[in-house]
Amino acid sequence: MNILSIQSWVAYGHVGNASAVFPMQRLGHEVWSVNTVQFSNHTGYGQWRGQVFSGEAIRELVTGIEERGVLPRCDGVLSGYMGDAGIGEAILEAAAKVRSLNPDTLYCCDPVIGDVGRGVFVRPGIPEFMRDRTVPAADIITPNQFELEYLSGMSVQSLSEAVAALKHVHSMGPRIVLVTSFRTNETPDDAIEMLVSDGAQRFRVRTPLLPLSINGAGDAIAALFFVHYLVTRDIAASLVKAASSIYGLLKRTAEAQSREILTVAAQDEFVSPTTLFQAESI
Repeated sequence: MNILSIQSWVAYGHVGNASAVFPMQRLGHEVWSVNTVQFSNHTGYGQWRGQVFSGEAIRELVTGIEERGVLPRCDGVLSGYMGDAGIGEAILEAAAKVRSLNPDTLYCCDPVIGDVGRGVFVRPGIPEFMRDRTVPAADIITPNQFELEYLSGMSVQSLSEAVAALKHVHSMGPRIVLVTSFRTNETPDDAIEMLVSDGAQRFRVRTPLLPLSINGAGDAIAALFFVHYLVTRDIAASLVKAASSIYGLLKRTAEAQSREILTVAAQDEFVSPTTLFQAESI
């Protein structure tokens, strides 16, 4: 598979493309990465250096790739955090351009808006841009629980409420919705869940809750699920593979007490997860 991944980049650590690209490559896929920023490290440290690129800079790089004549061979477009609406517009244009050259291309958007306990952490205007422009254009979206609530306009505290929210988000356009970092009043205290829906079927994978708080895991989850789905076209199988790999990655990270996810050191988890979880139909 050939994936065009348009996300942020950090020199130190693993978020954005620095979290998403290597897992896809380790699974044998070609990734054409276009970076929306180049920072020294992720912003969770409170201090960083670097540059935010413009929407025009992204367009220029995508045009350069197009001039190589390879965009018709692009199987998927992946995007994550958007620094501003100008970058968002450039990403949507890139996805539309690839689709015009290869109608089978799928666009997967991780609609980064905020998180439970933190609220919205992106710039003003981005949540609305995600809801009104990006999500309707995407084939697959990978929101966390907070983002599912924002996009649907519904509180999600139970599985039945999650199902209602998923139905609403499907009506906005996406064919497939993967919900990450999901916990309700029905989830055991020592567990965390992921849900996936294609409108007709819904599945859940429950894994142990690990004692860590890091950045970049959502970027890796979106990439893993996306490439597995591009290969299998099976949402349950893709959920199992992505959830199992990310659990193995985070378990290794927690054991090492690392501030950064061990994307390189735990790379075998992407190919052969130590623990293989099962999907439950819901």
